[in-house]
Amino acid sequence: MQRHDMAATIPPDRHVLIAGPTASGKSALALQIAQDQGGLIVNADALQVWSCWRVISARPSLHEEALAPHRLYGHLAPGTPYSVGAWLSEVQALLSTGARLIVVGGTGLYLHALSQGLAVIPPVPAHIRAEADARMAQPDGLAQMAAQLDDATARRIDLRNPARVQRAWEVLQSTGRGITAWQAETPPPLIGADSATRLVLTSDRDWLADRIARRFHLMMDQGALDEVRAMLPVWDPVALWARAIGAPELIGYLRHETTLPEAIDRAIIASRQYAKSQRIFFRGRLRDWTQLRVDGAA
Repeated sequence: MQRHDMAATIPPDRHVLIAGPTASGKSALALQIAQDQGGLIVNADALQVWSCWRVISARPSLHEEALAPHRLYGHLAPGTPYSVGAWLSEVQALLSTGARLIVVGGTGLYLHALSQGLAVIPPVPAHIRAEADARMAQPDGLAQMAAQLDDATARRIDLRNPARVQRAWEVLQSTGRGITAWQAETPPPLIGADSATRLVLTSDRDWLADRIARRFHLMMDQGALDEVRAMLPVWDPVALWARAIGAPELIGYLRHETTLPEAIDRAIIASRQYAKSQRIFFRGRLRDWTQLRVDGAA
């Protein structure tokens, strides 16, 4: 089913959640729905929240933002603390206005938390985070931290995934409870299946790879390099805002570590790898959402 056909079938009195890999056309579909039926377009992309990235994060243009109301785009200054919990709080505030939301983005964790609920876990103190970083940096750090987890958590999470093991270890150390115990108390979702049309955009991999490459070259034409150059003086590779796909590669060029063609090629490869990880997440965590084919194939 083509996008314009799908838009015509969406009940106008329900929220809409749109997931999909980078460059799959999510924003265009959200804008079409908003123009045809009304609604508030809400960003669910963890990179598009930063004020420093419009071009490199493929945020809607100023012209597109003028065609329909948009929220949670570019509203945070670099360095502002942010998390999926903070994003959910902002979405909840928008829901309280009674608006019909069209939530669109590629950050699977945001959309999963919105539609399934998110456990409220106390923040991890900085000293425990620092200790966890130091432990994980040791040659046997992953194995040692995994061995210290509570049994219920160890049975449930992927013990080969350093990020998940470290997160579970930090929660156990800071709260005295396993992360699975906290997750068992997950509150109801803000937007459940009974109140929303939930879509995952899918396509042929080669079709998407071509779109990713063409879009990045277009970004370069639109000023992506100048946008990244502006952040060079304050560049922090571990900051949340610095995770914009393509930005680290262009920083490498600006620091004379690579040529511009090499940086562009690496950025396109990174974008394709990111799209692959998005597809894996959507298949595993959003498998009950309606799939919408967007490349014209049957």
